[in-house]
Amino acid sequence: MAGPLGLVATQVTRPVFEGIGPAGRVLFYAAAVVAMAVFVWGVWHRVRKYRIGREAGRGPTIREALVRRLGSTGSGASVTRGNLATGVAHFFIFWGFCVAFGATIILTIDTDIVRNVSRLFAGHSDSFFHGTFFIVFTFAVDTTGFAFLVAVIYMALRRGVRRPARLGYGRAGAPAGGYSRREMAQGDWLFLGFLLAILVTAYLLTGLRILGQHMPWFTVFSPFGRVVAEMFSATGVTPAEAVRAHTVLWWTHATLALAFIAYLPYSKAMHMLTDGVNLLATDRSETLRLPAPPPGRPGYREIADFTWKQLLDLDACTKCGRCHEVCPATAAGAPLSPRDMILDLRQWVDASTGGITLLDRERRPDDTGPVSPGTGVRIAGDVVEADALWSCTTCMHCVDVCPVGIEHVPTIVQLRRSLVDEGTMGPTLQQSLQNLATQGNSFGKSGRMRGRWLRELDWPVPDARKQHVKYLWFVGDYASFDERLQDSSRILATILHDTGVDFGVIYEAEHNTGNDVRRVGEEGLFEMLAEHNIAALSEARFDEIFTTDPHTLNALRNEYPALGATYPVRHYTELLAELLDAGTIDVRPLGHRVTYHDPCYLARYNGIVEAPRRILRALGCELVEMPRHGVDTFCCGAGGGRIWMDDDLLTERPSEIRIAEALSLGVGQFVVACPKDATMFADAVKTVRADDRLVVRDITLLVAEAIAKPAEPGLVGANL
Repeated sequence: MAGPLGLVATQVTRPVFEGIGPAGRVLFYAAAVVAMAVFVWGVWHRVRKYRIGREAGRGPTIREALVRRLGSTGSGASVTRGNLATGVAHFFIFWGFCVAFGATIILTIDTDIVRNVSRLFAGHSDSFFHGTFFIVFTFAVDTTGFAFLVAVIYMALRRGVRRPARLGYGRAGAPAGGYSRREMAQGDWLFLGFLLAILVTAYLLTGLRILGQHMPWFTVFSPFGRVVAEMFSATGVTPAEAVRAHTVLWWTHATLALAFIAYLPYSKAMHMLTDGVNLLATDRSETLRLPAPPPGRPGYREIADFTWKQLLDLDACTKCGRCHEVCPATAAGAPLSPRDMILDLRQWVDASTGGITLLDRERRPDDTGPVSPGTGVRIAGDVVEADALWSCTTCMHCVDVCPVGIEHVPTIVQLRRSLVDEGTMGPTLQQSLQNLATQGNSFGKSGRMRGRWLRELDWPVPDARKQHVKYLWFVGDYASFDERLQDSSRILATILHDTGVDFGVIYEAEHNTGNDVRRVGEEGLFEMLAEHNIAALSEARFDEIFTTDPHTLNALRNEYPALGATYPVRHYTELLAELLDAGTIDVRPLGHRVTYHDPCYLARYNGIVEAPRRILRALGCELVEMPRHGVDTFCCGAGGGRIWMDDDLLTERPSEIRIAEALSLGVGQFVVACPKDATMFADAVKTVRADDRLVVRDITLLVAEAIAKPAEPGLVGANL
């Protein structure tokens, strides 16, 4: 017998259609053509659906992502976040599938192209599937396939044994007539079952082939297949029996593989094709800077109003439940779940476009929601309930945690625009919008009162329209009009004045920036407010803007540039942190044990998480982080215009959930850096009757306390 080194370069290989025969090969190819035809027809039907959608302008995003993000598309990084084991499993599933697919392509090229073409032109059959190439191929396929198998088994155990709550299919809001999502669960198991059956039969097939070949030495490069062969041999299976069993199992494996190919575009497995594209096309800035309504429409009324990216979002959803798990509306008992909304829209769009989806659907005894007939159905109101859409706080956590790049918030806002156009909204929201339209603020107070809080200062704050200032302070509605917050505004003004910071305001010329107005869905009012503010700012003379309100920060930083107005904008915590770092503000260590709440529009939208913490460190405070902090912060419940709506639908307000989380830390002070947060959490502390254990304080008050010795107790020690 020739030595191994002599064989590596030339002889070692294996037959591809071993024991199948000419008739069997013809039958296999015929079945493969049918499977591919079914697959292509299903994919084309999906693509035809996406073509109904409007242009999304994602060409530049995709081109950039192909260079910058392509490597991470298959890395599992988006899935790994917050769940390492699941991310690792998805990594091996993704690359295991890619290697298996690549192996099939390689065998097809060698068997059906190289051998036939060489026979036609050279008179003999050539092949590259031997020697060193074959050894490397065998080892790569065997080892990655085993990792693939282990990962699929882990996912099956996770779903069937561990059963994390996020994988449950209970709706956030149950329809009156009832519903069943049993078929969705069945679809999940069918998908996993297909993968398990294909992989298990592949290793059984490899083991039988190796045993039937009498264990040739080079099969050590198929280590896991060799183990299976040894197991068969140990149980008494002879090489002759292995050859006979191999033929039967070959057809079983081939049938499973071809059936899976045909099944893929009609099932949950479609996400294997859509997720990569969706990740390349996703653009986080579309949530920071909301897109305009479709031309000639106030919002989404029909399928053609959606962009192709939003229709792709629907098919990309893997039902992993991450958005459902982090949604403050869902946690508060509202009828909104971002996952439910995506699944409802997917089912309705598929049904309305003649889509064929196997199992992955919800059933209801009546024609409501996603099972509504396509003609004459309101997307906002019928397919997705109005109460569900109004429950959204636009905190963007759903967008941030989605591992496949779904952009829920822009879709919700487009649907809200239709509700606003119909006048379908609560009376408190309607009144706030009227106040904003007539007075430029949600309080309905005269604009002349906007700067009244400044009168109690011992010195005049410059009017930036009349003299140049380094910083223009865009104060915001709540910090200007809410009497509970005006003391914090005066203290901040005093700190800046005493440290020599050159700042001014524009008094009554300032209006609400419209950040939440736009997220409510009142696009016309947003444009009116923005035009007013842009005109007012054009008359002012300043170098830079800072603001107290993270919502204002987001509008000025992310929304206004699309209207032709770009300014350098920062949050007041950034300015205070800079002054403390430079030693401009002289403070003493406080020694307080505190926790800090990251505002969604500060941390998640604009990435400002360190500045407030730098302040707390400079003040000598012991910061006890909440489990959900930084970009993973939990929403206070005020965003997206929710602060202007009633909470009748909620079983527990998000702010109360957050206060309970803070109370479990054993701290005495709950530090905030947003006027809306101060309002929401101060009310929540009183509601849960914890005002004797926890004090809500704006971070400005801590700075003032560290400067003064002691500071005025009524201003810096009391709850809001």
